[in-house]
Amino acid sequence: MKILILCTGNTCRSQMAGGYLRSLDPSLELYSAGTEPGGQVHPLAIQVMKEKNIDISDGYPKSVNEFIHIPFDYVITVCDGAKEACPVFTGEVKHRLHIGFDDPAEATGTEKEVLAVFRRVRDEIIRDFGRFYEEEIRK
Repeated sequence: MKILILCTGNTCRSQMAGGYLRSLDPSLELYSAGTEPGGQVHPLAIQVMKEKNIDISDGYPKSVNEFIHIPFDYVITVCDGAKEACPVFTGEVKHRLHIGFDDPAEATGTEKEVLAVFRRVRDEIIRDFGRFYEEEIRK
């Protein structure tokens, strides 16, 4: 099973979703990418995933252009920007899904308030990708 998780910067949501799915099923071929990849995985994304014993610290943002020729069972967008800018894949894509989340990197406020947004988005990713895994992968 080959899955690409796509967002705009590939620094938070897609990295967290990929890390979570990998923790559920290491046999999945998981990739994440961005339509406009950032410079590094957001440190708070790494921190909040580590709180759930999921290590995404070895990830790095990649461009979706690296993957457009590869066949995937699923291409899943996790933000509206990536959904709108999703390129045409030349490799076969069996299923396209959109499971959207707020961008925690846009959170403002105190460190505590920003961290709370990262945790909320992490928990939503775990909830929604857990449902996806149960309904689509394990069925």
